[in-house]
Amino acid sequence: MNKPSASPVAPLLDGTTIPQLGLGLYKVDNDIAAPLVSHALQNGYRLIDTASMYENEVGVGQGIRDSGVPREEVMVATKFWMDDLGFENTLRAFDKSLKLLRLDYLDLYLIHWPAPKRGLLYVDSWKAMEKLKNEGLIRSIGVCNFHSHHIDEILKVAEHKPVLNQVELHPWLTQEKVLEYDRSHSILTQAWSPLARGKILEDPMLASLAESHGKSVAQVVLRWHIQRDVAVIPKSNSKERILENIDVFDFELTDQQVSDITALNTNFRTGVDPEDRN
Repeated sequence: MNKPSASPVAPLLDGTTIPQLGLGLYKVDNDIAAPLVSHALQNGYRLIDTASMYENEVGVGQGIRDSGVPREEVMVATKFWMDDLGFENTLRAFDKSLKLLRLDYLDLYLIHWPAPKRGLLYVDSWKAMEKLKNEGLIRSIGVCNFHSHHIDEILKVAEHKPVLNQVELHPWLTQEKVLEYDRSHSILTQAWSPLARGKILEDPMLASLAESHGKSVAQVVLRWHIQRDVAVIPKSNSKERILENIDVFDFELTDQQVSDITALNTNFRTGVDPEDRN
């Protein structure tokens, strides 16, 4: 395989940009995170996505340093867990993540889950994130797993609007309402589990489509995301798969093929509905 080109970038409403495709680190053990991150950065990736809950921020930070890629060229995103919702808790969670990563600032900080049954603690967290942004410690702030009414609560008080909403999204869960809402508010939608945790790879229609393009099923699905203007953060513990996942910018699906993949939607979740995660 030829060395893939770096991902194109998408604009964010705060004036910054983000690579359309990055490396996710969910369930990547801390001891292997460093070599995977370093490998990804040395092969075109410029967005690294982790979270405090993943317990691999130490390895992620080490991988960034080991890569030899200048810090200013890397977009580093992390998230804080539900137990850290609330103004002061969020400030403490941020300090901890920054120390574990051994960084001076974050490019993107996200609320991991709204946990609505805990009330509007996520709104208090948002005010803390705005404080950190105003102090220059975070460049961009956003949310994960938010339904539109959760974002509405933030927008009632926000000085800075969320620039990104990271949600589970794949051909079996196309999230049309989320996409419509996010687009109407200039919020970029980013897909976690963009391959339905690998379950989608066995679909026969996708296999046939991939063969016609000389690509893998994973590459076809990632390309589908990109052509729908959805950012993606596929994860892998395999260095070869990491290279394969970013090698999706040398072909295009037709409009009909994009529609055919979208038609696979069954509203199937591999994870939990945000309303039920508390």
